[in-house]
Amino acid sequence: MRKLIFHIDVNSAYLSWEAARRVANGEPDLRLIPSAIGGDPEKRTGVILAKSIPAKKFKITTGEPVAMALRKCPDLVIARPDFRLYVQNSRAFIEICKKYAPVVEQVSIDECFCDFDNTERIYPDPLALACRIKDEIRDTLGFTVNVGISENKLLAKMASDFEKPDKVHTLYPDEIPSKLWPLAVGELFTVGKATAQRLVRARIETIGDLAHTDPAVLERMFGPKMGSHLHRYANGISNSPVLAEPEEAKGYSISTTLEDDVETTEAAYHILLALADSVTARMRADGFKAWCVGVTIRSNDFKNKSHQQKLREPADGTNEIYQLVKKLFSELWNGKTPLRLLGIALTDLTKEDFIQTSLFDAEDEKKTKSKKLDQTVDALRSKYGRTTIQRGALLQDTHEVGKKYKAQMETEARQNHEKRQRRQNQ
Repeated sequence: MRKLIFHIDVNSAYLSWEAARRVANGEPDLRLIPSAIGGDPEKRTGVILAKSIPAKKFKITTGEPVAMALRKCPDLVIARPDFRLYVQNSRAFIEICKKYAPVVEQVSIDECFCDFDNTERIYPDPLALACRIKDEIRDTLGFTVNVGISENKLLAKMASDFEKPDKVHTLYPDEIPSKLWPLAVGELFTVGKATAQRLVRARIETIGDLAHTDPAVLERMFGPKMGSHLHRYANGISNSPVLAEPEEAKGYSISTTLEDDVETTEAAYHILLALADSVTARMRADGFKAWCVGVTIRSNDFKNKSHQQKLREPADGTNEIYQLVKKLFSELWNGKTPLRLLGIALTDLTKEDFIQTSLFDAEDEKKTKSKKLDQTVDALRSKYGRTTIQRGALLQDTHEVGKKYKAQMETEARQNHEKRQRRQNQ
């Protein structure tokens, strides 16, 4: 009975999806020039979310300020993020994968695992099957993927990270000595920069070195759990199953795996706002509100943490949910361990309206204004496209937005106070 797992990963997802849209409109291909997805290129604000391969030659990194990236490469072409476009393309490539695989597990917006166990009679040639899926995604949707093939998720994931883009690679157990072990230890899945540095200082420089290190030595260096984990992964050992997604989602969620680790709260907030803007718009379009908001983070040592909170009343407002997302994130992250994934989940859905009257006029008025703003933004985007209007915080530095937001709240508070005084005088 054959074990067979594919890992399918979109090449430079955010940038590829924007590039595919532009190519379809007769515009230049962003993948062939120094380009990036980020904030406002005219104001030189925001952060870099994704970059093209030519941009890497200028040492542009994900999460760095747009202004810094432009100093490195003045001719860098920057496109603003469009998470609705990303979600559409993500769903499209996952649907193609589901045409072929009995079980598909989507692990982020731009990657999935496909379980082809015991399908040798249907698909006798795994390499041909992978090329078929890869080419169908490219020819149908206009962007490329890498496909890694192996007998477990770890090795399939490692194989998909070999030479890019638009490639298929195998990494079967008997290929580990020739394909996996010569790689630098920092290339091993879940090994972050800090861990790699500690290993190199201990003269463990390649994955092969790590595989042949006494597990007891690794356990003394990193603790029993992490030490054992590193030794198993270096030897290609993983028993994690491919998990099928439920047929009906019980909520709305969105996550993104970043090309480079996020190391600052400013960069994390910027990405979380973009995610909140997208997922709340999807929920509002379907007429739902959420009673519960959750945040998920994944650190560069591949540890997941999540935190959620129930609301006093269901919400669908972008700003209201984003404020709670920031609170949950601050309670989750220690501010030190670099992050490679950020996600938001909205659950316990309802289509009924539950209105809890506030004791303060200002709070009710602020909610009404936010609701009207969301409705206006949704209507404009529906009619003219996602990029026709952007939230200011996605186009400005977080510090500047914080000052602007604070000033706006102070103005509203003063106006509400003056209104109450006028009512009292009347």
